[in-house]
Amino acid sequence: MSEKKLLIERLTRAANDAKISRRSFMHYSLAAGLTSTAATSLWSSSAQAAPQRGGTFRIGQHDGNTTDKHDPGQYVSFADIALAHTFRSYLTQINPDQSLGGDLATEWSSSPDAKQWTFKLNKQATFHSGGKVTASDVIASLNHHRGEGNTSAAAAFLTDVEDIKDNGDHSITISLGSPNADLPWIMPDYHLAIVPGNPDGSANWQSGDGCGPYKLVEFEPGVRSRLVRHEDWHGEGAYFDEVVFLYLNDPNARQTALITDDVDAVSLLENKTLGLLSRNSDIEIDNVSSAQAITLPMHVDTAPFDNPDVRMALKLAINREEIIEKITFGAATIGNDFHHAPTMPYFPSEIAQRTYDPDQARALLKKAGMEGLSVDLSAAESITTGGVDAMLLYSEQAKAAGININVVREPSDGYWSDVWLKKPWCLVTWGARPTPDVMYSLAYKKGAAWNESRWENARFNELLALAKGELNEVNRAEMYAEMGTLMRDEGGTVLPYFPNFVFGRRKQVRHTGQLAASWAMDGGRAASRWWFEG
Repeated sequence: MSEKKLLIERLTRAANDAKISRRSFMHYSLAAGLTSTAATSLWSSSAQAAPQRGGTFRIGQHDGNTTDKHDPGQYVSFADIALAHTFRSYLTQINPDQSLGGDLATEWSSSPDAKQWTFKLNKQATFHSGGKVTASDVIASLNHHRGEGNTSAAAAFLTDVEDIKDNGDHSITISLGSPNADLPWIMPDYHLAIVPGNPDGSANWQSGDGCGPYKLVEFEPGVRSRLVRHEDWHGEGAYFDEVVFLYLNDPNARQTALITDDVDAVSLLENKTLGLLSRNSDIEIDNVSSAQAITLPMHVDTAPFDNPDVRMALKLAINREEIIEKITFGAATIGNDFHHAPTMPYFPSEIAQRTYDPDQARALLKKAGMEGLSVDLSAAESITTGGVDAMLLYSEQAKAAGININVVREPSDGYWSDVWLKKPWCLVTWGARPTPDVMYSLAYKKGAAWNESRWENARFNELLALAKGELNEVNRAEMYAEMGTLMRDEGGTVLPYFPNFVFGRRKQVRHTGQLAASWAMDGGRAASRWWFEG
């Protein structure tokens, strides 16, 4: 068989198995010598160009909590995120090819100084309760995260917003006190869901109403949620008739449910089982590189973490390479104690990689007068696959520096409300954010509701503000490099690695072959983007 025919056969097989996007299929087909017409015909005959509608999509979802709620400003768990992307909409969204696309907004534009942004809204969008989505609803939804003393986790994103105006033509204009070239990229943040507005201008989130692809009809936090298709949804997709989330925090329960066909997909698989599952012809595994991160934030205002030498010793006492090899089975990218993933723009690759150095860690503790340091580190099984095992391995590694890390196994239920932001050192998983500005503004900016390490640095915050309005990309990259260095060397976070999103589905569940890397399960939008074959 010729090389050309072999390539076309492989492309056809990949299209049949939904492992390649149409764009990639067309690119490689043309490279193989096919005409555009022939390539289009081959795609149409071999790929699922017209996804089928119907069926009930059952998702085994991790990180479900009895404390999960409808208030977008208080979303925190992965179960919150997945459900929100299924029954609510946002102004913009991360597409499967990682580009920025519209959701409720059909287009957007800015003033030359990036201080005013106008978003035109889809006139066909409706709430599940029947009313049209208006500019006033969008303004009420965004204002829900604004104002003095606001407790929303997204409040830090909107502190520079001075006004949000209804233009009277089904569009809004957001006016900022300082430039922000990243504003459209902020709008897909899962807290900024659009809900109906009340007559007084407040947001009516309590009703559970939304304008997303599916209508919520059952909601039992931490147990189960059921949704039915919103027939008047303004977007593409929503091929399933119903969607059911079954909250399965135990990884063995999720895997068993997938194998036994009790669910059609699971949101998180244990990496150590991937070899076994890959031999099951009824299961497909999706392994997606991303900017999600594992962090170990230390409260820098609490002893012993208020001592910079102690913080540095703990950063030096972890062997990242060993954890990636033994716990993630290679499905991760090494971290360097600053929260800027290589998949984000402006990544500062020039910053030297921190290495495991227990001798230096021991010397720093001696300098601090804290030899034989003993500290508690809280973790839970539901936070990330292999998370507790990773912390136990870290504990063993730290012994070479004379450090005793006591890994405290916390209950999965209530972890985000009772442990994170409350206990002085714990295991955390962050979902992928599209730009460093979004991540730094959310978790490291002074006054941010989710500043999990309580670290504040004047120079870091100065650079963060400057970078928002810097249009010269070289200068902006230099600013992020300095910010990364500050966080790496002075910050209160151990960041061991950026894990891949690893999830699984039954073979009859199909997608285009491209998967958004913003969250697991296609950016949390599997229910609206995927379908059943046959």
